[in-house]
Amino acid sequence: MKIKKGDNVIVIAGASKGKKGKVLKAIPAENKVVVEGVNMRKKTRKAKTTGEQSQILEIAMPINVSNVKKQD
Repeated sequence: MKIKKGDNVIVIAGASKGKKGKVLKAIPAENKVVVEGVNMRKKTRKAKTTGEQSQILEIAMPINVSNVKKQD
């Protein structure tokens, strides 16, 4: 896998085609990368204490490395 953490990439396929971002995490065992601002999913987080509120978080999910291209 030629793409590493910290590389700037552009998405060349999928729903996020054309978006640019920085690689936050590389997962070579699964041939996937996590790019900031790409493939965002909403995840709920319950309150752990009575004073805390529940939240809806948006987190970036991994995409296949074949769907991204290194940017110069």
